[in-house]
Order: sequence, then C-alpha cells, then structure tokens
Amino acid sequence: MKVLWLTAHPEPRSLNGSLHRAGVRSLEEQGHQVRTSDLYAMNFDPVVTADDFSHACGERLIVGRAGKEAVHRGSLAPDITAEHEKLSWADTLIVQFPLWWYGMPAILKGWFDRVFVAGFAFGVHDAQGRQLRYGEGALAGKRAMVVVSAGAREMSLGPRGINGELNNLLFPLQHGTLWYAGIEVLPPLLVHGADRVDAATFTLHADALRRRLREIPQTEPLPFRRQNGGDYDENLVLRPEVGAHLSGFAAHYRTEF
Repeated sequence: MKVLWLTAHPEPRSLNGSLHRAGVRSLEEQGHQVRTSDLYAMNFDPVVTADDFSHACGERLIVGRAGKEAVHRGSLAPDITAEHEKLSWADTLIVQFPLWWYGMPAILKGWFDRVFVAGFAFGVHDAQGRQLRYGEGALAGKRAMVVVSAGAREMSLGPRGINGELNNLLFPLQHGTLWYAGIEVLPPLLVHGADRVDAATFTLHADALRRRLREIPQTEPLPFRRQNGGDYDENLVLRPEVGAHLSGFAAHYRTEF
C-alpha cells in the first residue's frame, strides 16, 4: 500500500504520538510505503483565506468557485498543493486524532477545509451531468481508516453510552467528508481511556492498531449507501421503500449497523 498518515496532536510524546510511530513502523516492516502529514509538527495553517487561491484583492471571495478555478489554473497555495500531491500518491489514508468536544482538533478540520477543495476532492460530474459524490468521485478507489483516541470508557461510546455511538460521532467525517469524496471508509479504531493508559494497556492498544493495519486490504468498508445507487430520489432523499423503519444516520447504511 501507499499510505498517507494524517495525524493531529500537539505533543509528540503523547499516546497519539507513540501509536503513530508504532503504526508507521508496522506498515514499513510489512513493506508498505508511508508518508506522514503531522499537522502540528508542520505548523499547518488551518484557516481558509483568499491567499489559498491567489484570489484577486478586492474581489468577492466565493470559496467553492475560487478553489475550483485555482485547481484548474494551478494557482493554489504551495502548502495545499503539497498535500494534494501526497493524497494523489496514496491509496490509503489513516486519519488519527484525539476526540475533542465530540470532534476533530481545529487544525485537522482546517486541513480538510483547505485541502478538500472543489476541483480536487469533489465537483466531478458524469456524462449525464450528475454530480459524483457519496461513493463516487474524484478520490474514488482510495480507502481510509480513522484512529481516534478518547478519554471516555469504551462502553460509553457504544450504542447506549452517554457519549453517543462512535460511528455517529464520526459520521460528519466518515460519511460527509471521506465517503462524499468517494473514499471507502473502514470501521474506525477507538483508543479508549486515553488519559489512563499504563504500559500494559498501551501494548494492547498498539497491538490492536498493528492488527488493524495488517488487515486493511481484507477489511470490509462501512456499508454506506451510494448517492447514485438507486436508493435516493431526485431530491437526494431516501425512497419511501428503502429502510422505511430507519431514520437519522442509520438510514444511510445499506444494512443495519
């Protein structure tokens, strides 16, 4: 595999930092190629500005259009272009971060805001003019896995846990970002109890990570529905006969999950 490991934690000596290094070593020992985007180490700027697109001073900035035009002109900011090169090279993406206030650290959210621009990550149409997204599109053919740490107990991130079920918490990233751009998403790996990890527990988490990395080629992705697979009507609403007893996030899986 050609793996881009995207990680966002401010402390390299943290649990996340240690797991990142263990994971990269494991992939390289298996013969895979790995590149890393360590956003804090890179001092990555997460803020979208007109400078990202070489946008003319004084003109109104319409971000989606400006991004697509800049992709076509080859005038994106160099740090965005560098991340595009890594993504184009990779067939597999690992997204690793601590769960902060039910979401990604701001630096990682900003990476997606700036890097997943129109004309690169989305905005592709077929011959009939349909927009190719949610399972199809510019980044189709790639796979991704989220590795997320949380201070919470494992069961509290389960179906009846007070913190909410993990795949529901990650739905905006896994479905609304990665799957939207055509990337198949593997089940996430939760590193629970992150604030209470001793040496023995770290070994368990590191072993689980290594196992999941070995199994990536054989792992079935989350069974999200495709936008153009026939389940949705022209308004992108599920047809009445599809998952009639389901609503919310659960309705957008082909099988109950």
